[in-house]
Amino acid sequence: MPVTASTTDMNNWIKNYSGIIWLLTGILVGSIVGVVLGKDAEVLKPIGDIFLNLLFVAVIPLVFFAIASAIANLQGTQKLSRIMGVMTAVFLGTILVAAILTIIALWILPIGNSMGAASVDLSGEAGKKFTGDSVVQLFTTSEFFNLLSRKNMLAMIIFAILVGFGALRSGDKGKAFAGFLNSGNEVFKQVFIIIMKAGPVGLGAYFAYQVAVFGPSLFGTYAHVLGIGYGVSLFLYAVFYSLYAFIAGGISGIRRYWRNNIIPSATAVATCSSIATIPANLDAAKKMGVSNVIAGITIPLGGTLHKDGSSISSILKMAVVFAMFGKGFDSAGVIVIALGMTVLVSIVEGGIPNGGYIGELLFISAYGFPPEALPPAIIIGTLIDPVATLLNATGDTIAAMMITRFAEGKLVAEESL
Repeated sequence: MPVTASTTDMNNWIKNYSGIIWLLTGILVGSIVGVVLGKDAEVLKPIGDIFLNLLFVAVIPLVFFAIASAIANLQGTQKLSRIMGVMTAVFLGTILVAAILTIIALWILPIGNSMGAASVDLSGEAGKKFTGDSVVQLFTTSEFFNLLSRKNMLAMIIFAILVGFGALRSGDKGKAFAGFLNSGNEVFKQVFIIIMKAGPVGLGAYFAYQVAVFGPSLFGTYAHVLGIGYGVSLFLYAVFYSLYAFIAGGISGIRRYWRNNIIPSATAVATCSSIATIPANLDAAKKMGVSNVIAGITIPLGGTLHKDGSSISSILKMAVVFAMFGKGFDSAGVIVIALGMTVLVSIVEGGIPNGGYIGELLFISAYGFPPEALPPAIIIGTLIDPVATLLNATGDTIAAMMITRFAEGKLVAEESL
């Protein structure tokens, strides 16, 4: 029987979403087990703990090698310039706009009102207030070996950045070390992928425990959060991306953007990967009036560094964890740190399906939450991943349009395309 195009598309869709499907299946089975067994399901908690501990152990070297190798590989076209400066400002601006919109939505529809029995204070240190000393400890450590602890993850990231620039500045003499960083990055990517193979079992066991302890009210919490997440995401996609297109090129810019954004949007949803959408984005960006130089720089870098959807997802995860631990997600200090974490998450995450686990580990470590905070964050990230990927990918072309407008004065004329 001949293989049709529709059959191939369906097979590709299943392949791209297989990770999410298996995770959701594990969570669903775990939920059923938790409801059926009740308190007896607590015996499954050690299985979830083993999975979480493996993640926490693997994430430190993974993040170190990922950041250090990325910086060590910077080349001439990626050095500071007017385009790079404008690109950085646009990327940061759109990421922060997405985060602030989510925070406003959470203030209007607070999660705390829907937590019910799920709210519990499991750690006096979780969501701690930041003093001068705690800020110092957040960004630095007094001994090298302390960088290997997940509690000092932000300090380790700063050190990785320094190592990357050190390798970059070493030139030819540092090539061997840069090669070591690249190899380490690839090795620990595979280690992380191997560990995540056990995700359906580990998260299923942990979710069975959570349902047994907190009850079915958890489902209402997740539904509440997802409603906010999808609502904000679609509002940003339809309204703010149109506003950005207007800033870039007026009414013509809006028309150009939406006329050429269909294929990138469909590719992002079908592949669940912003990296896989880069070819479609490159073609669309040029049709939108983005210059070849800016498209060639912005779109590939945006696939890795610019993630509006991950910004929304990051804020939602933090808010859920704070609510589940009985902490307020509303003070100025918490919000400022959350915005900083969101920017870091956007940079640290890879443009691959379910690449947000590293970011979840980062903010959990920064705020001092225990490992029990990880499963809810992973679940939220998994459920919102499709629409987050849509924003991550299509946000790159709208950013490229604005970068062209600010760096070169105007979009390329349609008759020149």
